[in-house]
Amino acid sequence: MPRKTTKSLVRDVEPDRLYNSKLVSKLINRVMLNGKKQLAERLVYGGMQQAADKLKVDNPLEVLEKGFANIQPHLETRARRIGGANYQIPVEVKGQRQQHLTIMWFVAAARDRKGMPMEKRITAELVDAYNGTGAAVKKKEDVHKMAEANRAFAHFARS
Repeated sequence: MPRKTTKSLVRDVEPDRLYNSKLVSKLINRVMLNGKKQLAERLVYGGMQQAADKLKVDNPLEVLEKGFANIQPHLETRARRIGGANYQIPVEVKGQRQQHLTIMWFVAAARDRKGMPMEKRITAELVDAYNGTGAAVKKKEDVHKMAEANRAFAHFARS
């Protein structure tokens, strides 16, 4: 398997039924456990609708997109071994990986919330992401701080 993602390895995802969005479809697939897609769809659609109702926004897809825009990372660090020492080198995050990290952090933050059903966890995390708070946004800020702190090693990045 190649180290870099090639076009042939990227699978095309069908848009979801309700919003006709590939982003929602990817979120449903990430929330899904044990192949229970209908349950995952119900959780995600319900969470999006409740979040839109709480925020008094007409379109739940708009809430999801703005929330994900607040979570989306622009920088990350990659470990690189140079002369016997490991350096954390800041690199820009683009396209597929940016979306992947956003969805992963969102679902992980929702799952870490305890004491409520998954639909309410998704709702709460979406509302927090929309408002620029919450665990997923904090994860993004931590990753950006780490990249900023290691900016001195940026000259080690491969050209």
